[in-house]
Amino acid sequence: MALFTTAYFPSISYVKRFLAEDDAKIEVWETYHKQSIRTRCQVMTANGVQALSVPVVKVNGNHTLTKDIAISYKEHWQQIHRRCLESGYKASPYFDHYYPYIATIFETRYERLIELNDAALKAVFEMLKVKKEILHTADYAKTAANDFRNAFSDKGMDAHDHDIQPYYQVFSTKFKFVPDLSILDLIFNEGPESKGYLIQDKQS
Repeated sequence: MALFTTAYFPSISYVKRFLAEDDAKIEVWETYHKQSIRTRCQVMTANGVQALSVPVVKVNGNHTLTKDIAISYKEHWQQIHRRCLESGYKASPYFDHYYPYIATIFETRYERLIELNDAALKAVFEMLKVKKEILHTADYAKTAANDFRNAFSDKGMDAHDHDIQPYYQVFSTKFKFVPDLSILDLIFNEGPESKGYLIQDKQS
């Protein structure tokens, strides 16, 4: 079994590894870790890299499990995220084609973080045209054969950078290539080529 944390529009390295594991599961029985890929992703804008963060509520205080984390709507975060993606990627080659796949995510009021993240990951797989079931753990696993629960940073540009080959980015004339942003960066810029970029020799 390969274990992953839940993630909000996860990084390229996360999706690449998730697709490579036949028995991937998302850990939902862990005590929630704040300020991580569980609620944050990194995207490119005209001003450089920007973090998009989902505000949450620990319904049971610091002992709240990830599966129980609720989403806060005191802030209009969905509108902020949508506008950021539109302004950052409207000039990208494939934004108009792929954005409809995720549009409803910014219009749906999800109660739990895990529901939002599952919907986002499902939309990613639909855009990539890959068949991958999203499974959760039934209880907390202390160990796993392949444990990726602490392998991916919300900042991107971590130890997995060596797997991220340069591709076209919409602001490439303004900024040097930024590796391991949200998977949305790859999809909006590379479109149908994204699947081959991620899976390479592995059959989907």
